[in-house]
Amino acid sequence: MLSSILSDTLTIDIFLICILCSLVLGALLAWVHSYFNHSSKGFVITIALLPAIVQMVIMLVNGNLGTGIAVMGAFSLIRFRSVPGNAKEINSIFLAMAVGLATGTGYIAAAFLFVLIIGGASVVYSITGFGEPRQKEKELKITIPEGLDYMEIFDDLFQKYTSKSELIKAKTSNMGSLYKLEYRIKLKNPEQEKQLIDDLRCRNGNLEIACGRVAFGSDEL
Repeated sequence: MLSSILSDTLTIDIFLICILCSLVLGALLAWVHSYFNHSSKGFVITIALLPAIVQMVIMLVNGNLGTGIAVMGAFSLIRFRSVPGNAKEINSIFLAMAVGLATGTGYIAAAFLFVLIIGGASVVYSITGFGEPRQKEKELKITIPEGLDYMEIFDDLFQKYTSKSELIKAKTSNMGSLYKLEYRIKLKNPEQEKQLIDDLRCRNGNLEIACGRVAFGSDEL
């Protein structure tokens, strides 16, 4: 059932079947990616077409060592000319390439089964919140005058409103007249966020305060 449909001679019928399956599976992968992630239209189209492109490359190589080395060099140039992507985008690219490899070697049934299993797992992980922290952290940025001792000035407020607080970064601003502090906090009660900010404003002279979700740099590969 999972055997290859390719024979020693590549016919036009087999080629059309493979490329049609690649386009269908690529469109399915692109739909799953775009439904659960925010990506540009160009990236979604790329995911849809990538299996067919990889399939064509694999069919052209077909055991030829010299052609394979040339193709590997071409792909390495494309890699160095591309910008870094996040983990989800890299994952979708590898999935599309795997589908192209399967269809390019004639394993159509295996390609369909692979997409159904991985696509289903991706949907389940996305809708169940798999991998998300139990209690979401907040990124708190506070601007204070240079005369304040930032090491202890907010300790009592953090003990009152947060279950965890950590000073991540402190830097000077405005020719050294201001300090910009960056904290990672977990609120005991998320509904008390405004109260915390109001109390912080009384301590920092009503200077700028920002509180929002943490942007995880580890998502970028």
